Amino acid sequence: MSGPALRLALEIDGDGAHPAAWRRAAHSPDHLLTPRRVAGVAAAAENAGFTLVTLDDGALPPGSAPDVVGRIGAVERAAFLAASTSVVGVAPVVPVTYAEPFHVSGQLASLDHISVGRAGWVVGDEPAPAAARAWGRPLVDGTAARTREAGDGIDVTRALWDSWEDDAVIRSVATSRYLDRDRLHYVDFTGGTYTVKGPAIVPRPPQGQLVVLGRPDAVPAGRLDVALVGGPDLAAVTAAAARAEAPRTFAEVEVALDTPHAAAEDRVADLERHAPWTQRGRLRYTGGATGLIALLAELTGVVDGVRLHPLVLDEDLPVLSRLVIPALVERRLAVRPLPAATLRAHLGLERPANRHAVAVPAAPEETR
Repeated sequence: MSGPALRLALEIDGDGAHPAAWRRAAHSPDHLLTPRRVAGVAAAAENAGFTLVTLDDGALPPGSAPDVVGRIGAVERAAFLAASTSVVGVAPVVPVTYAEPFHVSGQLASLDHISVGRAGWVVGDEPAPAAARAWGRPLVDGTAARTREAGDGIDVTRALWDSWEDDAVIRSVATSRYLDRDRLHYVDFTGGTYTVKGPAIVPRPPQGQLVVLGRPDAVPAGRLDVALVGGPDLAAVTAAAARAEAPRTFAEVEVALDTPHAAAEDRVADLERHAPWTQRGRLRYTGGATGLIALLAELTGVVDGVRLHPLVLDEDLPVLSRLVIPALVERRLAVRPLPAATLRAHLGLERPANRHAVAVPAAPEETR
């Protein structure tokens, strides 16, 4: 555990956690994919005091008509947000079930450079057979096979981030040398379905290694920096957090809050007329801000943070900003991120040394 105060993350894909959330959004449906919309939500989250925003993604459309049926790639949105924010961390979902880890590593390393060390990676998977067809790849069938692909993908990506030592770029005008080739390294990975030679084509990220988040049931043990754990109640979340083999754990919490104009239960009922809010194995809270504050207080000491999935971003985020987060910070139950710090620093994670760097022996002490 990094301390009693929670770190707060917010999922900002689409209009909210409910598939029909767009029906209660403050904007017209055609504005969902505009830069102004995504930048506005990220700015609101940053100003509210969230440590991290995440962006869901996948090879297939997120829903079916008449609900939201399209999105812009999470990495592309994350790069835009990295350049338009200054404090909040940005972590896109990038599945490695079919994607090439060589390209994934380059995209994410570039994101960390753009954000000056505020990038993370939420490891996703692609269970639907249609995803394999969309990629033009053979089906990776079964949980065990997808877990293996996730483990290999993380291992290769981390190795590629380390394939450039921190001082590989020398930019020597006197010798006309940009790189020290001795500080670039081959990966030489051989897995069950592919091989990677390396090195990467992007210098080592500012954080050394981006913060890697994911579900511990979908990723082999020891690969994650932050385990995203769920459960239908506090006891289940507590048990899942205890089993997670990761330096940090975040609880997944879906929230529907009372607003000045409607009770949470009425808002849920209004959306349920159009589509069900399917259970996804997450803790779910419906009610007033005071009750959510009490629930998050119970989670302190159980997990290091929470990732909130609001019913409707335009309705729930203002309540979180005005009533929930200020109260948590005042009671020292949550901490706001500080300017000019990396995402790893915000989460209390050390910057890892490069696996290829040779430790410089300490100079011997003088003897008299």
